Amino acid sequence: MKYQGKSIRKPTGGRLRPNRGKRKFELGSEITQPVIGATSRKVINVMGNGSKVKVLKENVVNVTDPKSGKTQKTTMTTEVENPANKNYIRRNILTRGSVVMTGLGKAKITSRPGQDGEVNAVLISE
Repeated sequence: MKYQGKSIRKPTGGRLRPNRGKRKFELGSEITQPVIGATSRKVINVMGNGSKVKVLKENVVNVTDPKSGKTQKTTMTTEVENPANKNYIRRNILTRGSVVMTGLGKAKITSRPGQDGEVNAVLISE
């Protein structure tokens, strides 16, 4: 887990004396790297008595055709391109902006699967 509180160092390199220690709400959450596979989700409790759904594995995507404006559910087969990290392509890790091969053709993911709990995409015309 990553600590998201204030640093104990000043920009000049000098030391700041913190007036209290770390708090649990200052911890970040574990990284989620959703992959293509049989559907699997995880519900996380967040601050303020809310919850968040994270995708662990998903093979169904909501694809919108920008020309007609219609949205359909279809299956993903593989990842074709990922601007976030070239190694994610080989591991089929889904991120926002990655291009996947679907039953309708290539589609660019517009949602954040690790944060939103669903995979939405827009069809790319070739």
